[in-house]
Amino acid sequence: MVALVATLAAVSVAAVVKSRSAIRGDQGLAYPVAPVKDTVAAARTSPADDLQVLAARRLLMPVQGFDALKLHDNFDEMRGGARRHEALDIMASRGTPVVAVDDGVITKLFRSVAGGITIYQFDAGEKFVYYYAHLDRYRDGLREGQAVQRGDVIGYVGSTGNAPAGAPHLHFAIFLLGPEKRWWRGTPVNPYPYLAGASARP
Repeated sequence: MVALVATLAAVSVAAVVKSRSAIRGDQGLAYPVAPVKDTVAAARTSPADDLQVLAARRLLMPVQGFDALKLHDNFDEMRGGARRHEALDIMASRGTPVVAVDDGVITKLFRSVAGGITIYQFDAGEKFVYYYAHLDRYRDGLREGQAVQRGDVIGYVGSTGNAPAGAPHLHFAIFLLGPEKRWWRGTPVNPYPYLAGASARP
């Protein structure tokens, strides 16, 4: 009986080894297959890594001719008593050109009650979305899906949406995109550190 049990156990082990070896097909060596979740996790980057990528982009000032020394960090200011601003307001004369801060694609041209005439631009790697709001108008010929380069004029400063009529400005925001790559959803990133030295850049 003992000999029979030992024989059956040996056959079972050999069958398992053979089935695993067949997956690899390399001289009978059996290696466990890595779980899918581990592969996915290894491919992800941390938010800190993404922000280093953003810093390396050397973003342009989105309002043409604006002096970065006059830039104010109002990202954390409360608006309406209940929500954070999560953007920068860059004051400029109506009609001042607004330029793409980075290479990328015009993902959405959108009009809303709050933002007025707006542009959502994905960066080339689709990690970030740049949001330009309260525009007076778009650049002639601008369309969704259009590739733009850093410095291209995409619109003009205005006061559409809920901006005061007498205070034209660009409402500029950056969002870190999630895996779904939805233009309307992301994690807010303060643009100030990435624009504070923009006027000195070529």
